[in-house]
Amino acid sequence: MNAAELAARYDTLALEGCDGAGKSTLAQVLADDHGFTVVHSPMTPDAISLTARYTEILDKPGRLILDRCFISELVYGPLLRDRCRITWPQALELVDLVTTRKGALVHLTAAPELIRARLLARDGEAPQLSELAALVAAYDKVFRTIASHTDVLTIRSEPSGTQPHDRESP
Repeated sequence: MNAAELAARYDTLALEGCDGAGKSTLAQVLADDHGFTVVHSPMTPDAISLTARYTEILDKPGRLILDRCFISELVYGPLLRDRCRITWPQALELVDLVTTRKGALVHLTAAPELIRARLLARDGEAPQLSELAALVAAYDKVFRTIASHTDVLTIRSEPSGTQPHDRESP
């Protein structure tokens, strides 16, 4: 599914995936060409409730893109800190808020080798392939769980400028 198709179907998009998977690139196209407001979500300090923060963001009017969101805590929390600051019931409540806004959860992914090459080109550094493979696998697992609750669009970014495609999970 391309950007124009996403914009035609949805007013709210939660874009998630590893750094280098294409979230910010897609968010910028949707903002520039289709009038979305982009909220980029870096790490939320421990003192701030993730549920309250994202509920407040999702209460705002208009077309909205979350360029990284609460879903990343379900991946990075256990991998990097051995704990998660959001429970699955809280995450699923936020998922429902996204979908209630005529929204969709979008999982952007790519092969770890491609992600690493993009990060090296962009930032001059990148995690090792084993770390990236663990992140890709963790995102896959989290989105499989979310897909048992609601549809998830998976966009696999491809090299050579090919169009991303989508797979709607059951």
